[in-house]
Amino acid sequence: QTQLVESGGGSVQAGGSLRLTCTASENYYSMAWYRQAPGKERAGVATIRGESSTTYYADSVKGRFTISKDNAKNTLYLQMSGLKPEDTAMYYCAANFKCGLSITNLLKPTCFNYWGQGTQVTVSS
Repeated sequence: QTQLVESGGGSVQAGGSLRLTCTASENYYSMAWYRQAPGKERAGVATIRGESSTTYYADSVKGRFTISKDNAKNTLYLQMSGLKPEDTAMYYCAANFKCGLSITNLLKPTCFNYWGQGTQVTVSS
């Protein structure tokens, strides 16, 4: 049974940094981070794909967040820096991409089969 377990969330001040970790029960070709703020839809943050670890980012986090993956440990990371109050959300790890390959689909929540339980990130001003 697939398991994705996130950790590393917390409360920080604007401008601060956090590193999120997602430990998976197996290695996946494509994995991603999503986030959902109260009253808003779940949105893609970053995706990493393939043996070359090609990465894709939402425009709102480009230059501030970095997604990476350690295949030997079945672990996905999201290094977040320059955090802003609008980054406040529940962050979810996702795995097993199931859609046609496109940048839009790589950041679309419905295109991943497996999800973790989430970890809360709160950024205060």
